[in-house]
Amino acid sequence: MLCYQEMDLFMQKFDEMYTGLPYEFFSKGKQIRDHYKIYDAWLAKQPGDMMAKRREEAEMIFRRVGITFAVYGAKDEDGSGTERLIPFDLIPRIIPAQEWGSMEKGLVQRVTALNRFLHDVYHDQEILKAGIIPTEQIMNNAQFRPEMIGVDLPNQIYSHISGVDIVRAPDAQGNGEYYVLEDNLRVPSGVSYMLEDRKMMMRLFPDLFNSHRVAPVAHYPDLLLETLRASAPAATSDPTVVVLTPGMYNSAYFEHAFLAQQMGVELVEGQDLFVKDKFCYMRTTRGPKRVDVIYRRVDDDYLDPQVFRPTSTLGCDGLMSAYRAGNVSICNGVGTGVADDKSIYPYVPKMIEFYLGEKPILNNVPTFMCRNPEDLKYTLANLKDLVVKEVHGAGGYGMLVGPASTKAEIEEFRAALLANPSGYIAQPTLSLSSCPTFVESGIAPRHIDLRPYVLSAKTVQMVPGGLTRVALKDGSLVVNSSQGGGTKDTWILEDDAVPATVPVIPAETQIQTQS
Repeated sequence: MLCYQEMDLFMQKFDEMYTGLPYEFFSKGKQIRDHYKIYDAWLAKQPGDMMAKRREEAEMIFRRVGITFAVYGAKDEDGSGTERLIPFDLIPRIIPAQEWGSMEKGLVQRVTALNRFLHDVYHDQEILKAGIIPTEQIMNNAQFRPEMIGVDLPNQIYSHISGVDIVRAPDAQGNGEYYVLEDNLRVPSGVSYMLEDRKMMMRLFPDLFNSHRVAPVAHYPDLLLETLRASAPAATSDPTVVVLTPGMYNSAYFEHAFLAQQMGVELVEGQDLFVKDKFCYMRTTRGPKRVDVIYRRVDDDYLDPQVFRPTSTLGCDGLMSAYRAGNVSICNGVGTGVADDKSIYPYVPKMIEFYLGEKPILNNVPTFMCRNPEDLKYTLANLKDLVVKEVHGAGGYGMLVGPASTKAEIEEFRAALLANPSGYIAQPTLSLSSCPTFVESGIAPRHIDLRPYVLSAKTVQMVPGGLTRVALKDGSLVVNSSQGGGTKDTWILEDDAVPATVPVIPAETQIQTQS
């Protein structure tokens, strides 16, 4: 159980972060950080109206290309659903190579342990037998899929594409420490914005890339395809890969189509697939073609109406029979959601120690599990100072940001929390680090996070960077695009370091005996 003094000290540390200055840009002594000095000098030489003109150009191009997202529940004046242009900020978030190197190692370590955990809970369940995680917290979890027990997956990998949300907190030296805010292991989205943001910056500001050694990210689709092909059933020599989308009305449809096009593979819907003799095929104009790997952007519940939601039209009848027989791979694996459930998040540091015998390189944000009576008591007493999240929530929905909420909103959330305490966790209200951002009033600090993407198959690899999300509303801590957030290009400055590419070791060789 989390020490309450630890939580209080952590919150105090965030309160001590000076406000009004973009923390990513300035040091504690209010000096421009070394890795921003070239950019700052360049910006000082630009005409006053340059940034506004470049923003107009970016919006025009994004609209022409169709880089949009849908907002569920929102309506235009005519009552139709809204398709919005994702806001793009022109000022990059810059991270020096040394910081990235440490973060990269921590991400590889974390995702490796999470994949070990997933294999374990669907096989020998050693971590439950050791008492590290309560058995009922897994078995009663809505994301646990009993259908996956004993199913062997290629390379023993469940989360082939992982998006890990990172935030920065101040440390004693004033440089900041990176924390993992949450893990996204089911169908993490946003990587297309990472790629399009980089293309846009190179188009608008080519001279900046001459003065900075920015690590490339354009090869992500190649790495993704390599990962998917390496995840094919063992006997497949030349695997056929498809991207499975719920359809054009899904909020991330642009990304589904974009990634399929970039990889040179087919974009399919459930109706394009069928299963015969426990093999999966897609319908083509030349007749059925066997499918070996499905990069699915459809939730578990909709994949196979014979096994999960019987009314689903988004999946394929019998898909699970082909999957369980080992004749088709699904990326990410079915049942992966049990590892990114927010009620499991507090146990990830213990997973790292249990499976890898290592101390976590990246720390969690201190977290209260409201299922525990003492944690619930503390949370209820401090709702005005905490962020409370639904364990199954996503996209910034189903959460309370205490300091930004009214008394009525807090009391309404209190009632929901009391009615279902096991459905919530609580964390300190993070004063996320801020970065200079070009807004209507000019350049101002706005809070940011970072979502790097980790690819796992026979090796664990990633491109240097990720999607920086920015809370465009003044003072807001919610960076989700569905809640008014935008994106930035993320620059990792290169040195001569070799990127992390770690061989995947079979899960059973990694489990450490607990004393």
